[in-house]
Amino acid sequence: MHRFTLGVEEEYQIIDVETRDLVSHVSKIIEGGKATLLENLKHEMHESVIEMETGICNNIQEVREELTSLRKRLIKVAHENNLRVSGGGTHPFSRWQDNHITKDQRYDKIINDLGDVARSNLIFGLHVHVGIPNREEGIRIQNVMRYFLPHVYALSTNSPFWVGRNTGFKSYRQEVFVKFPRTGIPSFFNSAAEFDAYINLMIKTGTIDNAKKIWWDLRVHPFYPTIEFRICDMPLRLDETVCLAAIMQCLVAKIYQLHEKNLSFRSYRRLLLNENKWRASKDGIHAHLIDFGKETSVPYSELLKELLEFIDDVVDELGCRKEVEYAWEIMKNGSGADRQLAIYEETGDLKKVVDYMISETEYGITFD
Repeated sequence: MHRFTLGVEEEYQIIDVETRDLVSHVSKIIEGGKATLLENLKHEMHESVIEMETGICNNIQEVREELTSLRKRLIKVAHENNLRVSGGGTHPFSRWQDNHITKDQRYDKIINDLGDVARSNLIFGLHVHVGIPNREEGIRIQNVMRYFLPHVYALSTNSPFWVGRNTGFKSYRQEVFVKFPRTGIPSFFNSAAEFDAYINLMIKTGTIDNAKKIWWDLRVHPFYPTIEFRICDMPLRLDETVCLAAIMQCLVAKIYQLHEKNLSFRSYRRLLLNENKWRASKDGIHAHLIDFGKETSVPYSELLKELLEFIDDVVDELGCRKEVEYAWEIMKNGSGADRQLAIYEETGDLKKVVDYMISETEYGITFD
């Protein structure tokens, strides 16, 4: 089997220790982490966001080991600067108007092009790269993988609050991001050449200046030999990130394995796939998603069971059964959104929700 390497990017909230609000102090984190984290930390558009990324990992055990080490060092740097970092797809009550934009030519152009659509995009995601054999196969995998995006997304839902309001969604982050152009589930492409022709047309007409301005939920990366999952909310616990990455890796491997045997998976139109994405965004793991083959709505738990059965024959070869089966722990304990909402229902205090998010982000991280 092809070596399906992994790379993980996590976007963390930078939180003031007193107010529990977002605070535009990314420079303190970057400066404090120079000695041990510099290559792994990146600015994002808002100064209250810090992105942390792994290197190229050969398997899910390396992902867990590196993420544990990186998260430990990031939390330590934050504490040393009287700050906290947290997972979560949105902050429960922070106002985007109060958060500063990072001074950078790239972000200046995005703000100039998109205005308040960009300024208000104060959201936090998880991006996972899985290595692919080549771009042609990557497009074939992308076409099939679109069907499974809502299934993976539901497990990650972790943004029920927005500017102090209970939104009624398990993932409001996606409803914020949808205002950007060139987002959502990608279209079907017949070949890498057709995909490239689309990119080249966008560049030629001045619509975008490079292919990274394609912000789909899933994309064959324009520069790396990977397929990149971009649909998920930033989880709270490290175990959740590892679980999602393992499932993504297995799905890519399984679809590739089918193609190697001249088999495939039925393709569905994007307008149908969007219905399942909407349901996952609204209700998370409690959603009823559409089984298009049976033409009926099915509880998410049944479709998760089918998904795990679909990838079962590659799980052991990739050595990630424990990590994949953590999905049932998420089902038992609730997604991040479910757990945030439970704290709010119990306390009525969004600051207590932030406290919980911080504690869950630090869960399982031990300091010497």
